[in-house]
Amino acid sequence: MSTSRADLAFPYALDPRGYTATSPSYDAHVRDLIEQVLFTSPGERINRPDFGSGVMQLVFAPLGEELLASTRLLLQGNLQRFLGDLITVEALEVESEESRLNITLRYVVLATGQRRQDRFTR
Repeated sequence: MSTSRADLAFPYALDPRGYTATSPSYDAHVRDLIEQVLFTSPGERINRPDFGSGVMQLVFAPLGEELLASTRLLLQGNLQRFLGDLITVEALEVESEESRLNITLRYVVLATGQRRQDRFTR
């Protein structure tokens, strides 16, 4: 995949000129794609009803160690399924604190070889 083309920003927005905004870098675009996979609920997209992870349903659930472990496996599987041609997941941690879900992901962007660690919170 080419890293020189303009990729749409997420969430969708307009730039100061009134054009569709683009991501500032390819790595930022990949991060946006990861966020979409993590926080889109299956059934939310009409033409891709199986897209997403369903993790948002867990925000208010009583998360024990078993559910956190299965959530890690679910998320890692969905990232591999939908973004396996763009990233390699090295580590994924899921933590729950009060009504927040914290996901820390270490991964490699395949097109650039860039190692990244990002934290996603909802």
